[in-house]
Amino acid sequence: MSHIALVSLVVRDYDEAIDFYTGALGFALVEDTDRGDGSRWVVVRPRGSAAGTGLLLARAAGPAQEAAVGGQTGGRVGFFLHTEDFAGDRARMLAAGVRFLEQPRHEPYGTVAVFEDLYGNRWDLLEPA
Repeated sequence: MSHIALVSLVVRDYDEAIDFYTGALGFALVEDTDRGDGSRWVVVRPRGSAAGTGLLLARAAGPAQEAAVGGQTGGRVGFFLHTEDFAGDRARMLAAGVRFLEQPRHEPYGTVAVFEDLYGNRWDLLEPA
């Protein structure tokens, strides 16, 4: 069976994006390869999900891509980060400066709160029920 390996996320700068995703969110840097043309192949993935979907951090090239940074999902939650320790991960993320847009809610599907990445993309931090 096939699976989605990577999702491309347009970013302003490789290094600031790597710092945010590995520092504030605790992701692992899986690959950072210079492509020889000024671009890089940068992949991050939540720690512990070696075979899971990763993010390809793609530096914006040109005005149209630059305008899309932070708004790739039109203001909707577009990314869903599952956790087994909602309270601990939320506390760690808050301490790292991650901005949550709401207090945690308890829904039939689990505990969830929306947060923004450094560009304003909206994410759910979700501990499934």
